[in-house]
Amino acid sequence: MSGALQGLRILVTQAGDFMGPALCEALAGQGAQVLASAEPLAEPGAAEAVVREAGPIDVLVANLAIRAPATPVAEVRDAEWREVFAALVDPLPRLAAAVVPGFVRQGRGRILVVGSASALRGIKRASTYSAARGAQLAWVQAAGVELAPRGIRVNAIAQNFVDNPTYFPPAVQADPRFQERLSREVPLGRLVSAHEDAQFAAYLCSPAADCFVGQVFPVCGGWVAR
Repeated sequence: MSGALQGLRILVTQAGDFMGPALCEALAGQGAQVLASAEPLAEPGAAEAVVREAGPIDVLVANLAIRAPATPVAEVRDAEWREVFAALVDPLPRLAAAVVPGFVRQGRGRILVVGSASALRGIKRASTYSAARGAQLAWVQAAGVELAPRGIRVNAIAQNFVDNPTYFPPAVQADPRFQERLSREVPLGRLVSAHEDAQFAAYLCSPAADCFVGQVFPVCGGWVAR
């Protein structure tokens, strides 16, 4: 799909975090003009400011990511809950309010949310994070069916076991116990590469993916199927 994004202006949020760099590289490699923002989006007004600074865009890649807290469910307190939802969920309606009017005027647009498969399968000590990621995916499904008649496609990638230095640095990957876990929990038997994940994201940003509406695509090597 060489050049599939030629001429498109794509805004990527949290471009320096987690999947951000790989996403920017893949999108640019397909010809997009990538507008990479590293601004935090938790505070009211931040999302709107990022969109305003970017100017007219064709695609929004809502890369919203934090390191997941590992708090036992009975020990989760209000501060953690609010902080995680402020980072992962609250920016979504603000970003949509900022970009959708422009998409409606031009008769087309795309929003791709980079989410997590933790919303699709239970994980111990991840109740706050999983709840926030689940809220993201529910938002995508509802926004997707609402905006599709206006020519706007909203979809999400739900990823896990994707190679990145935050969760899977070389020392972790070299640990035999981690390799045993991979073989036990992930049918693919290895991590999904950042390149594979980012290329799929690029495809979902392209006109070739126009048929997808409010879809959540697990990218996790089969982990949610176990």
